[in-house]
Amino acid sequence: MATNKSAFSRRSFIKGMVGAGVAGLLPCRFLVPQAQAAAFDPEEFQVFRNACPRNCYDTCSIKTYVKDGVVRFIEGAPESTFTRGGLCVKGYAYTRRPYSPDRVKYPMVQDGRRSGKWRRVSWDEAMDKIARKILELKEQDGNLLGLGMTKYSGNFGITNYAVEGLMSSLGYTTRFVGTPCWPAGIDAQNYDMGNMWCNDPEDMVKSKYIIIWGANPAWCSVHTMKYIMEAKRRGAKVVVVDPVFTQTAAKGDVYWQPKTASDGALALGMARHILDKGMVDRNFTDNHGLGFGEFADYLRGNVTVEWAAEQSGIPAEEIRQVAEEFASADPATIWIGYGMQRHTNGGASVRSIDALVAMTGNVGKEGGGARYGHLQTWGFNYNAMIQQKPEGSVGFVGGAAKGEFDFTSGSEASYSDRTVNINKTAQNILDTKDPALRMLWVSCKNPFGQDFDRPKLEKAFDTLEMVVTVDQFFNETVANSDIVLPVTTLFEEWTVNASYWHYWLGLNEQAIKPMYEAKSNIEIGMALSRKMNELSPGSCTFPQEPDTREWMAKEFNQGIYDLFGIDDWTALKNGPVKAKLASSASWSTFQFGTPSGKYEFRSDICKDNGHMALPEYMEPRKSYDKFRLLTPHTKFAIHSQFLNLDWMQEYDKQPYLYMHPEAAAEKGIKDLDMVRVFNKVGEQKVVAKLTTNVAKDCLLIYEAWFGKGSTFNVQNLVDDESADMGEYKAGAPGVAIHDQFADVEKA
Repeated sequence: MATNKSAFSRRSFIKGMVGAGVAGLLPCRFLVPQAQAAAFDPEEFQVFRNACPRNCYDTCSIKTYVKDGVVRFIEGAPESTFTRGGLCVKGYAYTRRPYSPDRVKYPMVQDGRRSGKWRRVSWDEAMDKIARKILELKEQDGNLLGLGMTKYSGNFGITNYAVEGLMSSLGYTTRFVGTPCWPAGIDAQNYDMGNMWCNDPEDMVKSKYIIIWGANPAWCSVHTMKYIMEAKRRGAKVVVVDPVFTQTAAKGDVYWQPKTASDGALALGMARHILDKGMVDRNFTDNHGLGFGEFADYLRGNVTVEWAAEQSGIPAEEIRQVAEEFASADPATIWIGYGMQRHTNGGASVRSIDALVAMTGNVGKEGGGARYGHLQTWGFNYNAMIQQKPEGSVGFVGGAAKGEFDFTSGSEASYSDRTVNINKTAQNILDTKDPALRMLWVSCKNPFGQDFDRPKLEKAFDTLEMVVTVDQFFNETVANSDIVLPVTTLFEEWTVNASYWHYWLGLNEQAIKPMYEAKSNIEIGMALSRKMNELSPGSCTFPQEPDTREWMAKEFNQGIYDLFGIDDWTALKNGPVKAKLASSASWSTFQFGTPSGKYEFRSDICKDNGHMALPEYMEPRKSYDKFRLLTPHTKFAIHSQFLNLDWMQEYDKQPYLYMHPEAAAEKGIKDLDMVRVFNKVGEQKVVAKLTTNVAKDCLLIYEAWFGKGSTFNVQNLVDDESADMGEYKAGAPGVAIHDQFADVEKA
């Protein structure tokens, strides 16, 4: 096992989790117990079912205890074998969220962007301003393509697709499509297998060999860790591949720290050795695979273990040993993290790892699999999203791209919405013409916290005539808006949540009345529809008096009921339910979704879309500065969510730059020095922490941190370079978040 010393010790981690549990029980001042806790009496509480709606593997089912109309505490739903009664450190902070003093409480108008001169207005006044601007665009442009909508994963509750529905009900608009999250990997798995479909993570206990490649579940999927640790207890070997020595790496048997973006070379080197040793599963490649012979020829002609060692920095003998162990184990699995596909060669690298799993016969096997994600349990009606256009609406001619969560069927309509790449938000606002983007609606998203090239984004926003942001907190996107509308937390709305990782379904009941004047996205759409039709009858088709509980119920259909073995959605009031799976293994029937019906080592669709037909090596992005800059997720947030809560800032008081001591010494930088990180995009001042957890040629800053008075924003250093894949299934290419480079100096 690696000897790197983790920056976070096991003791401090446990201490943090215990503290988080206390946080869920004692609002405020939880670090200093004030009195002896009273005995718990469940009869004193109303119990509600909720589900974490964030963009997270675990999508935890939650049991919420309410007394006197106040959320007193929460716990993981014990009925779910995945959640098993526990939440993560972020989840336990949920009880603070609806009552945070920093919350947006009322509709507010800002007199001058970034001025901070906010004034409270009524919902009617806010809707009047917005509606009049929409009608002005329509009158001046003859259509509503000048109205843009950017929305993604801030709330994955199904009814929150009402945001898209609201835009449709106004007419044809401009949509930012795609995802910064996982698109290159989605395309790769679709080329190889015809869909993205992972095994049930709970079957990882059956694995005899687990490679966690570019994922850090100890921070980002804590509930999956118990299956990994149980497999390890049963004798499985755990290998962790990551450019950063993470808390997950600390729990592995083997840790590899390859050169960043060399994953494809490493996987192909392993594949070549397995081929040479005659350890290929011929039954799978001959009966369920297409093009393996061509892939084998490519390996023999272009790949050696020594070459892979040179590219990755992992010694050749170690590559041979792990390759043989992986091919010998039955079953063996690889968890492909989303970080490793956020490169200009990310999709190609995922295809190489898929091939490694397939050629060893581990696809379609319980305990095996190339695990990435799935959308098998997302077959809802999308009632909130599907809305009719007003009569006579004029739109874009030329067709629209669809995102990975858009399950609506296509149509032959003359017009469509105009679609632009969500990963190039700033450039698209600046470039889009005829008509230009003049108004932007932001919901379930914090572009200034997560979108790229922040300096350019600020310039782009300054060209817009009106920005409306729907949010719960005053973040930087709100600061760059004209109007902010307060939206409900998970405890204040009805919805339903599915996961893209596990196979559980959770109800989200309204547990408390909305605080202050917050409304759900459905209710906001309803309010705007009323005002639009008041000013211009027929200008908006969004229903005006919906019952949000009924809308949630309309998302269910017989397919969902059959999949989960329930007769009615009300059964979810008794707790989450799991899909009735014929096998915990994806592709267990070996009927793949590809044109050939087989696993395609050679994909003609991939070639037709401008890529290589085989999973060949693709060179990484060339460096343009002294250090590689990595900006992964932190333990204490999901993107920019949670970190602003005072409870969480007890654990994570400020952002840091993490840097190898030897590299720091060459720059004359000492631990806790203030430094200036800079590159062609911009610069950021931040305090340095020295650690051997990062490679000597890397700088690491966790993705997001914001709070009162803070000007920190890592997107000052990240450009919008595209990943190689993503457009095929997600509507736009991914973004090379981890192919960034920068220099550093003492400030």
